[in-house]
Amino acid sequence: MERKYFLGLVTVLVVAALLAACGPKATPCPECPPCPEAGECPTPEPCPKCPEVPAAAAAGERLDIIKERGKIICGVNAELPGFGYLNPQGEFEGFDVDFCKALAAAVFGDPNAVEYRPLTAAERLPALQTGEIDVLIRNTTWTLTRDAENDLNWAAVNFYDGQGMMVRKDSGFKTLEDMEGATICVTTGTTTEMNLADTFRALGIDYTPLLFEKTQDTSAAYEEGRCDGQTSDKSQLAALRSAMANPEDHVILDVTMSKEPLGPLTAHGADEWNDVVRWVVWGMIQAEESGVTSENVDEMLKSEDPTIQRLLGVSGEMGTSLGIPDDFMVQVLKAVGNYGEVYERWLGPDGLDIPRGPNELWTNGGLMYPMAFR
Repeated sequence: MERKYFLGLVTVLVVAALLAACGPKATPCPECPPCPEAGECPTPEPCPKCPEVPAAAAAGERLDIIKERGKIICGVNAELPGFGYLNPQGEFEGFDVDFCKALAAAVFGDPNAVEYRPLTAAERLPALQTGEIDVLIRNTTWTLTRDAENDLNWAAVNFYDGQGMMVRKDSGFKTLEDMEGATICVTTGTTTEMNLADTFRALGIDYTPLLFEKTQDTSAAYEEGRCDGQTSDKSQLAALRSAMANPEDHVILDVTMSKEPLGPLTAHGADEWNDVVRWVVWGMIQAEESGVTSENVDEMLKSEDPTIQRLLGVSGEMGTSLGIPDDFMVQVLKAVGNYGEVYERWLGPDGLDIPRGPNELWTNGGLMYPMAFR
């Protein structure tokens, strides 16, 4: 009896030790299906058929992985003119795409050192969580739950937006209250879907949502008359309207349903890489504030302004602090220009013609306020 009791006790202690080593749950490996034993202990060995670098380690070493790979994998939209769009020539272009190019220029001195990964709204966050992409720059709203529950880190805000409603000009709709009983097209897997429900519930308005996974399908259904209105960020509605057969037949109501701060994001744990992303964004804003452009950057290298000297790598070793070349902002400015140049190129009068509003520099009454280059 004593021998059986002893062996039983040893077995219990061994299992307990293995359970403690495994932790509360096993983390599924990146870029492969969850392992059969995920969440089941004991399993001290790595999951079969998984990459050599675990997800957490890959996040922590993301900047080194990018440098060794020789390119950045950037998650983007492929269906939104002005922001992320695959043009007829098969090239990605737009406001968000230029930020992908800026990152490649900062790290490699080459704006073309980018692999673009087109993603739907539903695909975008999982692609970042699993390590399929290095950075997501795809009109994605910064929210508490996305930040905390999805293990994501926003780097900075590169566009302040708000949710709106597009309707046909002859619909008679002037306010949201006019839309009682309307069918509204909305893209699922977005903050837009929840904001719509919250706003209409608060106003006591009944409506029928018509859900689509892809933005382009949402817009097509609205244009075909399958719904009475389409809701999304106002910038997105302007972009989608510009691609319609008769843009003048549609209006965006003068109402804002939410705050939508958009910007690039990385996975939790990729702190060094996230630092690079945020300081490239802030560097582009600081360049506009300091009057440094793609046209005068070489001349500005001679400036005696301490902020410009640090911005352009003349002094201060700012790039070294980030693990990239000190002249990283020189490369960024030559490749895509400062924040104002990028905005003007895609969203100005020759593009979508979206007034800068809150996206003006703070010195002009807007919200674009870069952190200090020192």
